[in-house]
Amino acid sequence: MKVFDTPEEMRAWSMERIREGKTIGFAPTMGALHAGHESLMRRSAEENDVSVLSVFVNPTQFGPNEDFDKYPRTFEADCTLAEKTGQQAVYAPHARVMYPEGFATYVDVERLTAGLCGASRPGHFRGVTTVVSKLLNAVLPTRLYLGQKDAQQAAVLRRMARDLDFGVEVVVCPTIREADGLAMSSRNRYLSTEERE
Repeated sequence: MKVFDTPEEMRAWSMERIREGKTIGFAPTMGALHAGHESLMRRSAEENDVSVLSVFVNPTQFGPNEDFDKYPRTFEADCTLAEKTGQQAVYAPHARVMYPEGFATYVDVERLTAGLCGASRPGHFRGVTTVVSKLLNAVLPTRLYLGQKDAQQAAVLRRMARDLDFGVEVVVCPTIREADGLAMSSRNRYLSTEERE
């Protein structure tokens, strides 16, 4: 399994696969992988000739009082799971590569981002759509795999892909739940027993 940390390296690898006539599946993540991510990776590997995972904790989708600094980062374990689920590549860029000094271009999807999570987290979806645009431009996938758990995010990214002519098929996969019914999330580890209930 290859690990790339620049868009140039990732794109060169993907373009070689495309020249070989292969389809590319892609699941974008912030890491701290769990069974929900695993289901996306397995489906991507099953439905495509090659499969790519990204691991990037994206600073632009976190608000000023959110958990960017304490968000769990488990890169080695993530790579182990990625290889186990048939990923041929992991794209793990650094923030300075994704957002170099002077970065000034963002992607906004209107209307769909106005309510729900968008109302309580101003700027969140602008960060999500911008980073996923950049990831798509580096990975060049045939299919993009997203979790149904983040329903608004999936709808926003589907619209973005359509409106901006990314030429990628958006595949939304079912929510994976823990034994007690809670939707799996990397942030579940923050919850006390009472909060979890």
